[in-house]
Amino acid sequence: MFTQSKRVLFWLILFILLAETAQSARIKDLVNVRGVRDNQLIGFGLVIGLAGTGDSATNVFYSIQTIVNMLSKMGITIPEGQVSRLKFKNVATVMVTASLPSFARQGDRIDALVSSLGNAKSLQGGTLLMAALKGPDGQTYAVAQGALAIGGFFVRGAAKNAQRNHQTVARIANGAFVEKELAHRFNMKEEIFLTMKKTDFTTASRISRAINDSMRDTIASLMDGRTIKVVVPPFYKENASEFITQIENLNVEPDMVAKVILDERTGTVVMGENVKISSVAVAHGSLFIQITEEASVSQPAPLSPGGSTVVVPRTRIKIKEGEDRLLVVPKSISLGEVVNGLNAIGVNPRDLIAILQAIKASGALHAELEIL
Repeated sequence: MFTQSKRVLFWLILFILLAETAQSARIKDLVNVRGVRDNQLIGFGLVIGLAGTGDSATNVFYSIQTIVNMLSKMGITIPEGQVSRLKFKNVATVMVTASLPSFARQGDRIDALVSSLGNAKSLQGGTLLMAALKGPDGQTYAVAQGALAIGGFFVRGAAKNAQRNHQTVARIANGAFVEKELAHRFNMKEEIFLTMKKTDFTTASRISRAINDSMRDTIASLMDGRTIKVVVPPFYKENASEFITQIENLNVEPDMVAKVILDERTGTVVMGENVKISSVAVAHGSLFIQITEEASVSQPAPLSPGGSTVVVPRTRIKIKEGEDRLLVVPKSISLGEVVNGLNAIGVNPRDLIAILQAIKASGALHAELEIL
């Protein structure tokens, strides 16, 4: 059985381990694998079934042309003289966009985003007809079709309209089928490049060291502050996917840049843990000046000859100066000491922004100051 001292030692070690783990992050949350990303798709389509809120034929001429072309492919021929007389208020031309995930297979479903291209007032209740989604190379990789979901409504009366949410952009959940796969040979890779989501030499070096320690071999090397080259070990030959699962869950403590973020619109101040401040004296007072203009009427004495009533302006000025004292903020070694020292003055967040800007100008704030 544990003695009292052993129990204390056990909980102390457990607390330290949990504290270290809480400050670390997985490699998969800090880097991207080069070549593994989504691909953007775009297409043109028609939305039908609208309640008179579609494109105007007089302003959006290509809407009529698109409908005529679609009908002609279905065997319906419209005489040339009748094309200009066509009016389709229930149809809208749209652009359809989607993201093709990495390693997507034929038959997989992906979401499609539909956005009005003409002057349609609303896409509520519409249905997208079959639209081919193409990549930058001009090839079709997916086909989208289905009922639109807006998440709002638009109603119109004779004298008043009511609208909720944006009515000219809609989404079709799982509304596109993948028709063509992207060729890849990821498992055959002999080298993998990890790209940092944010450039940092220290964090990249820690990731490289963590991979080498885990594999007990020097397979990861630092190319620059954003790229880490990893050689696939012989044991994982032709199985790079399994190798990635082994290293992406390793924990690494990311290094933080000393930075202070200020938002003057909302009075928000955010400081990183590495913010340091030298010894500095701070006094933040407030000067309050109020000027009030009043008009008073001056009456002449009763029965006075030649007297008249006049308006006499009166100005009242009230000046009040804050009584904040001069405070010496000592040299700090942690973020808590910085906050405690500034809070001792009793300032609000908006005053704190002005103080930090002044401290930065004096050279006592050793951090990057970013104003949103």
